Amino acid sequence: MRGWRWQRRSWNGTRAVGGMVLNQVIKLLQSKYHYKEEAKTICDKVQVKLSKECFHPSSTCINDLRTLHWEEAIQETKGGAANRILAEECYFLWKSTRLQHMILAEDVKAMLTELRKEVRLLLLTNGDCQTQREKIEACACQSYFDAIVVGGEQKEEKPSPSIFYYCCSLLGVQPGDCVIVGDTLETDIQGGLNAGLKATVWINKNGIMPLKSSPMPHYIISSVLELPAVLQSIDCTVNMSA
Repeated sequence: MRGWRWQRRSWNGTRAVGGMVLNQVIKLLQSKYHYKEEAKTICDKVQVKLSKECFHPSSTCINDLRTLHWEEAIQETKGGAANRILAEECYFLWKSTRLQHMILAEDVKAMLTELRKEVRLLLLTNGDCQTQREKIEACACQSYFDAIVVGGEQKEEKPSPSIFYYCCSLLGVQPGDCVIVGDTLETDIQGGLNAGLKATVWINKNGIMPLKSSPMPHYIISSVLELPAVLQSIDCTVNMSA
């Protein structure tokens, strides 16, 4: 049985809805609290804090940490005393709106359904277990995969080979029979190469030119819907070599 690992952001996920979600918070700050220019500045500061976020589940929970991001951004922008209540309102609006837009597109669902008739599918994602499990639940993708692995629940995350070997064991396949599909070169593709998988497929939706120092995927696609053709190509190459 061949295996295929699917990286988390292949649905309409975090990156795709980021601007839309922040706009909801900006509207809240402007309409309810009359923060005009400050609203966008606060959201920009939160985005920076999220990009630099270091989360240690043993010392805090993700909700507290991200509420603190909003609290600090508001205080840095407006001055005065910290406003925890407003920070919580902003954070939970941001979080709930974000989850509402975690959607697995119909054409992707159809593709997964067809692929699962031929291969075993596993969803592998890095990140905090609470955050990632909430996303998985929100987009209702569990039934399209044979297994789901969240890095925050394991000893090591991508690109460590160990989490890839663990995924292979769950699928009952050898690394050399497995393909990873993901949109991040440094974790998905590098991890697949580190683990010696059969092939790595990079989803390059924005046509980015990777750095020369970046790991080199075996295949590059601009949409996940191109995947069935790539998998067929991989099979043809293997059969010809045999």
